[in-house]
Parts: sequence; C-alpha cells; structure tokens
Amino acid sequence: MYVLIGGAGMMGLRLAQQLMEMGHTVAIIDTDPLACHYAREKVGVMAFEGSAVSTTVLVEAGIPKADAVAATLRDDALNLSLVMLAKHYGVPHIVVRMRERDFAEPYRIAGASHIISTIDLAVSTMANAIEYPEVESMMHFEQGQVEVLKLPVPSNCYVAGRTVAQVGQDPRFPTGSLIIGYQCHSCADLVIPNGSTVLESGSTILVVTKPGLMHQMIDFLGLCTSHLPTQEVVH
Repeated sequence: MYVLIGGAGMMGLRLAQQLMEMGHTVAIIDTDPLACHYAREKVGVMAFEGSAVSTTVLVEAGIPKADAVAATLRDDALNLSLVMLAKHYGVPHIVVRMRERDFAEPYRIAGASHIISTIDLAVSTMANAIEYPEVESMMHFEQGQVEVLKLPVPSNCYVAGRTVAQVGQDPRFPTGSLIIGYQCHSCADLVIPNGSTVLESGSTILVVTKPGLMHQMIDFLGLCTSHLPTQEVVH
C-alpha cells in the first residue's frame, strides 16, 4: 500500500515509521526542510519539501496513485484542505487528525474515511486509567459507543479456571458484552476463544462492552478485590 502523509511532526513521523515497519511504502510532505531530512535519514521514508495542500507538491509526491492519505498537519483548516484534495484525486482511504471538534462534520462532508480526535482520545485514556486502573488498555469504537478492554486474569480473579461459556452464562455477566480474545501468557499469540476455552490465571482477555458497563464488568470479573462475586456459576 502506498501511503502519503501530510505533516512531518511527531505524529506524522511516528505514523510513517510504524507503517514502514508494517511493510507499506510511505511518503511524507512538510514545509520544514529539517523535518524532511530527518524523515529521509532517520525514518527511511520518502520526503517531499513543500506544502501538503499544494497540488504541485501533491502530484509530485504521487497522490494520484496513493492508496491512503493521512492528514496530520498543524491545524484543522490545513487538514481539511488536504482531505478535500485527496478526495479530488480519488484517494480511497483518507484519515485525518482532528484538533477541534467543530471540524468533525466538515471532515465528514469533505470525504474523510476516519476522523481521529487525538485530544479526546488522550483525555479519555487518561481519565479511564485513573478511574479503572485494573484495565491494562482500552480501545474506543464508534465515537466511544463501544469499548474493547484488555484485562488480566489474576489468580484471585472470579473467572480464573472457568470456561468462556460458564462466564457468559452467568446472569451477572453484563448483557451484550463478549469475550473476544484470549492470550494465555504475555508471549503467546492472541486467539479467538470458544465456549470451551478455559481462562487460566495469569492470562489476558479482550472484552467488548458498552462504556456504561465497564465498572460492572470489572466488578464481575473480581478485579476489584473489594467487590469479589460470591455466587458460583450453575453448571
């Protein structure tokens, strides 16, 4: 996949590096010659010096053949222009970093495939890390309507030693939630569990749930030792 990134700031450079490591061909555009030099010499991507909202520079960077464009410029007005130009050149996948929420609808109208609010994500992640220290990591989907939680299964955890089916059939398991991933230890591959998968202590699970059910899920699993469930699963 050929990915064109507008902006060689911290986000643009880190994105370029990760995409390179994933095997994609990456080019980056920035007005700063030092940033472009760093992108070439340290990251190893193609770098084009100039404005990412200049049609001349975009064509030189190969936007007509780009499979994806990532707009990570310093402000939303410039990113919006890049989104519109990428749409004009027929780029099928356009991702934009949003700073101000007022730009969400303009980005959608302009044709952005994905709108990433970095400030909202950072604030939400930090707040959740304080509110739910038991959660190892958390991912948000559909504007925060769905959460995927990465949770440990310690020896004192309620679900340790139980199967996925036993856990899911417990009437206290939050309705509409699912265990979608299982990792028996930190070096093992993540697998999709079935009903007979036993959740061993020391393992990690991925759970999809609604934001309003996160605390209920943590309490059910027994990760908060002051709220350990006492009722046994009926076999």
